Amino acid sequence: MNYVICATCGVQYGKIQSPSQCIICSEERQYVSPSGQTWTTLEEMQKSGTYKNEILAEEQGLYSVTTKPGFGIGQTAYLVQEKGFNVLWDCITYLDQQTIQHINEMGGLQAIALSHPHYYSTQVEWAETFNAPIYIHEDDKEWVTRSSDKIIFWSGESLELHQGIVLHRLGGHFKGGAVLQWINGNSDNGVLLTGDVIQVVADRKWVSFMYSYPNLIPLPPGKVEEIAEKVRPLKFNRLYNAFHRVVLDDANHSVQKSAERYVQAINGTLFDT
Repeated sequence: MNYVICATCGVQYGKIQSPSQCIICSEERQYVSPSGQTWTTLEEMQKSGTYKNEILAEEQGLYSVTTKPGFGIGQTAYLVQEKGFNVLWDCITYLDQQTIQHINEMGGLQAIALSHPHYYSTQVEWAETFNAPIYIHEDDKEWVTRSSDKIIFWSGESLELHQGIVLHRLGGHFKGGAVLQWINGNSDNGVLLTGDVIQVVADRKWVSFMYSYPNLIPLPPGKVEEIAEKVRPLKFNRLYNAFHRVVLDDANHSVQKSAERYVQAINGTLFDT
């Protein structure tokens, strides 16, 4: 079945006829393109010959998966390998036979986990192709645009997908906003994959937090303090966001000092201008 995809955010719907609007883009955390709502399909993207997926080794056991040229929001997904268990963290819209073959040669996928609705993309296509369950926090259930029995709505504050791979609900950007902690990553120093629930900024020693990134709507200071407190006890030295930006070392400390700076800025005590 050739389901429609929003060309602005890249999220696929469980419909073959275009809806009047994309529920993801018409909400204030995203946006409808100034040129109007447009739709495509995965088949149209494949037939265009425009796109391909680039799979790069980032470090031992971690690979990035990015569509070139960029499509939709332009995020990067990550494939984590942990003792025979492969999990795709976040998802991208484009999927073709070359990508399928490459990932199958790497051992396929045993799970797909999502940080928040902006990256749901064609998650059901990926899940059905690799026969893998999709893990989404139940707090973001309302944003699923294509239902599937592959989707598992998890609850609570954390979920261990596999030994050494744990999902944590932080909230903030979305109520069910989650991050993935890879405890044995980075030579057992730990890696945190954050989507943009925690966003790496231009100065790679810092991160930030937002309710809406494209529309520049900040989070309340109390929520940012809560996120920092949830992250504090987690073991990770390195942090990857959804746009190929990395805090290479001492990343947990970067989150803590960035949260403190954020709160000071919002409260008007960081600077006088």
